[in-house]
Amino acid sequence: QTEMREIVHIQGGQCGNQIGAKFWEVISDEHGVDPTGTYHGDSDLQLERINVYYNEATGGRYVPRAVLMDLEPGTMDSVRAGPYGQIFRPDNFVFGQTGAGNNWAKGHYTEGAELIDSVLDVVRKEAESADCLQGFQITHSLGGGTGAGMGTLLISKIREEYPDRIMLTFSVVPSPKVSDTVVEPYNATLSVHQLVENADECFCIDNEALYDICFRTLKLTTPTFGDLNHLVSAVMSGVTCSLRFPGQLNSDLRKLAVNI
Repeated sequence: QTEMREIVHIQGGQCGNQIGAKFWEVISDEHGVDPTGTYHGDSDLQLERINVYYNEATGGRYVPRAVLMDLEPGTMDSVRAGPYGQIFRPDNFVFGQTGAGNNWAKGHYTEGAELIDSVLDVVRKEAESADCLQGFQITHSLGGGTGAGMGTLLISKIREEYPDRIMLTFSVVPSPKVSDTVVEPYNATLSVHQLVENADECFCIDNEALYDICFRTLKLTTPTFGDLNHLVSAVMSGVTCSLRFPGQLNSDLRKLAVNI
């Protein structure tokens, strides 16, 4: 039995929480964990490295090592009401009431800065309960206020506190074709600057490319964000597969970074 190499997962903002929730649905299914956290799988491989992403709670329940944050309560309510909403640790939902209004500065400097310590408390708690923490992964978008502004603030704070741990991001990069708001380019530019400074590996997810895949490959005429998120979760599952199942190649975040 090798040592456990835990990863703390963080999801921020509307996009980050929706993609993150999807990620947990997909990997829970792959590991044979049902929405109550109970294991119903059929293979030892599912459990061999399950501790990378899950804590084992009393009664043998598996709880995602996930921190969920947002500056408004809405998205988290829908995560909680979703198919795997009850699997998360209730204390790990950290949210404000004001929202960031797609304003990067609100996420990074004002509203986000007020909430950041509560988020860091939860992150710290998860990191401390880990046997041998290998790093953090965050799902967020770069075009909004919370995921982009507060997400990058969190990354820099974590970098400060855990300088020797790997920081991995799944960042949804805005595109004019699939656009939410007119300020996306500003939010994204400010975010990329932060990521260059503080992240070790960024998987940039391009909505436009996802859109094209839905259109061309999956032959969907009007792809929804749900369809796009389904693709993202497949990508995340594929990228993290070597971390979650036994194998020789890319078996931890550092090796993955080296080989990229």
